[in-house]
Amino acid sequence: MELGRELERLLNIDPPDDRMYTVHVGMKHWTPRIATAIDEIVDSGADHVIAIVLAPHYSTIGTGGYRRQVEAALARLGRASPPSLDFVESWHELDGYLEAVADDVLAVRVRFANPEEVVAVFTAHSLPARILDEGDPYQEQLLRTSELVAGRAGIEQWRFSYQSQSHTGEPWLGPDLVETIEELAAQGHRAILVASVGFIADHLEIFYDIDIEAKERADALSIELRRTPMLNADPRLVNALHGLVAQRVTARTAVPS
Repeated sequence: MELGRELERLLNIDPPDDRMYTVHVGMKHWTPRIATAIDEIVDSGADHVIAIVLAPHYSTIGTGGYRRQVEAALARLGRASPPSLDFVESWHELDGYLEAVADDVLAVRVRFANPEEVVAVFTAHSLPARILDEGDPYQEQLLRTSELVAGRAGIEQWRFSYQSQSHTGEPWLGPDLVETIEELAAQGHRAILVASVGFIADHLEIFYDIDIEAKERADALSIELRRTPMLNADPRLVNALHGLVAQRVTARTAVPS
């Protein structure tokens, strides 16, 4: 909610064009719901919606689910001319987001006893492995983000792992973060920095999966483990999303040559 308020404030201090902007928060699994946000947008008189999922990487299950709810809410309006929709499929290469994560990686890395020995492990929420057979770009985008962040931070030793796997009886994407910690320990590494590039906010899957489960396993293996903070409503993320909105506005209003 705070991120939305800050983004709206910045958009109206430094607008991409001569319009006033409102930012509405809608959630898939909690209140306020996506449908409620769409109703608020229509009540505001807006004729165009830029929808941004607060997860940088596209997946049919995740991002696609949000898009379906947004489109369904617009369709339920029953209007001949509902607001037009610009749905941002992903922002995994957004410059400001990459820069913020890379800066945090560097800031945490220097807190290790031996920074030069640190291995960075980038993580994201796991999903059923079947998405790869369906051509889903989720894993490819995650690896690209990890590569770009590592490059900006000058990190040569890095891995990618998944966390927060659900038990649904089908294979999920791996390797799991705890498995990666065990593998790195077996290779003799004793310093691991975790950066959850697939998440932007503090929540249970950060506090438990990393701060408790992964940390306990690392401690048992005599590994120093630290993680980067979540961006939450960090001004750097607000600025990055402001730039993303400006890009979409410019693309919409550009006149083809």
